[in-house]
Amino acid sequence: MRNLRTAVLTVLATGLAVTALAQVPAAAAPAPAPAQPKFLSANQLPASHTPWTAGPIRKGVPAEGSVCTTGIAPAAGTRHRDFRTELDTNARQTITVAPTTAMAKALAAELRRALETCLDRLKEQDPGLEGEAFYQGRINVEEGAHVYSIDTSYPEVGSTDIGLYSVGRDGRTVTVVEWGQMGELDGAPLEGFKKTTRTAVAKLH
Repeated sequence: MRNLRTAVLTVLATGLAVTALAQVPAAAAPAPAPAQPKFLSANQLPASHTPWTAGPIRKGVPAEGSVCTTGIAPAAGTRHRDFRTELDTNARQTITVAPTTAMAKALAAELRRALETCLDRLKEQDPGLEGEAFYQGRINVEEGAHVYSIDTSYPEVGSTDIGLYSVGRDGRTVTVVEWGQMGELDGAPLEGFKKTTRTAVAKLH
């Protein structure tokens, strides 16, 4: 009788253990890391007389900052990529993922203000510089993108440079696209740059 009672208790204990294990929830699988925003590729830059070459995607802000927006984007959450052609035409895309949408919105606004005041600041630093700056309009893509042009010249030496810039946002992600070469606005691929900007913002996520 004692042996029978012991056997019954053993079976009951085993059953309780199995039931308890069945009630323990399985460990949740770790959430996948959010996908990194995508950069432009070389063939998505405005048409050029020679092919574009894309540099590597690097973490942080560029070591050689952009003329108009240096010091605005934080290093944390920022990556950048440089592009060039064989004819002294260059471009850059910078992408920053902010901690919150509100912070991304504020960053985009600050970058826009920096572009809007860039030429005046450059003239203060170099009184011999002349130029014109224009707001080239808004592009309806995601939360919007804004395009600017800055045309500069040094009359004493006869050199002229044109730069095209854009700031766009998709949720918490802000991107800046820059394009520059020697010459004037009349010879710049403004419509091609707007298309590049639309693509840059659309492919972020």
